[in-house]
Amino acid sequence: MRTLTIQAPDDWHLHFRDGDMLFETVPATSRCFKRAIAMPNLVPPVTTTQMALEYKARIQAAVPKNIAFDSDFDALVTLFLTNSTTPAEIAKAKAAGIVASKLYPAGATTNSDDAVKGIKALYPVFEKMQEVGMLLLIHGEVTQSHIDIFDREKAFIDAYLNDIVNYFPNLKVVFEHITTKDAADFVKASSSNVAATITPQHLLLNRNDLLAGGIRPHNYCLPVLKRSTHQQALQQTVASGSPKFFLGTDSAPHEKHKKESACGCAGCYSAWSAIELYAQVFDDLNALDKLEGFASHYGPDFYGLARNAGTITLKQEQWQVPQVMTLATSDKALRGSNASADTIVPFYAGQTLQWKLVN
Repeated sequence: MRTLTIQAPDDWHLHFRDGDMLFETVPATSRCFKRAIAMPNLVPPVTTTQMALEYKARIQAAVPKNIAFDSDFDALVTLFLTNSTTPAEIAKAKAAGIVASKLYPAGATTNSDDAVKGIKALYPVFEKMQEVGMLLLIHGEVTQSHIDIFDREKAFIDAYLNDIVNYFPNLKVVFEHITTKDAADFVKASSSNVAATITPQHLLLNRNDLLAGGIRPHNYCLPVLKRSTHQQALQQTVASGSPKFFLGTDSAPHEKHKKESACGCAGCYSAWSAIELYAQVFDDLNALDKLEGFASHYGPDFYGLARNAGTITLKQEQWQVPQVMTLATSDKALRGSNASADTIVPFYAGQTLQWKLVN
């Protein structure tokens, strides 16, 4: 039986949510990742340094304390950029240890209606971020209704991203959860200050997995799944071992009834199988030797942080991703003892994986 031991990895893009959901998402992530970048698109969004530090405290309070590996977990919180964000707030956040701020075009994804309208209005903020060494994390899609949803990443590159990286050459930019060959090629051609994260769903699936044979709501995410040619380009990119690309799951939980509603939520909840999913991708690509760099080295190197101490080990063993997960919420006490608990359908539910985390 084959085993694989790698330096302890990090997740450089995920959604913990807030409140009771933290007691599901934080243990799921801390079981194998030592650090994670927490997205700030809560309700209300995390727009100030004080809000970010309070959110970090809530996340850390949900970390299990009975397992040594979990107890070392560190949540890296971020600021949600709006047109009201000031350079002074950026300087304050950086001084408080906040490593990055997140740019969402308004309406691009879940809970992003309060985000940026008119990206050039934020150029003074980008200037301050460049000055103090704070990273800019970008959800790179335009949101104009007349632009086809499958073309919105490429349109964002052409309309905004080229200018951002040219006007601010010393600003470190992470093009998050890229989905297209266009995005991969842009990052490869850009300076060493531009990198990208890639999710398990965009490596494992293409738009047939969302639409063929009927709509599959649990495969619906934003940015949306693209053609198989783009999926193959992302696979080739991670198999190349380029240090400009690293792990970011975009794990995003939604209750089953919300995903399966008439207006289903965007997001795939991959936390409980994330490292195993990536191992399967890299194994299928005959590139297992590249997984450690992607998962454990290139992210901290780009962020200017130390690589983690310790290791994790996976073994080649078949196991099945659960069909559903039950959420234990305090709301149940309010609704009565006979109330049914909320459930989440995890990403790749019911599928058999070939690698399993053992320690």
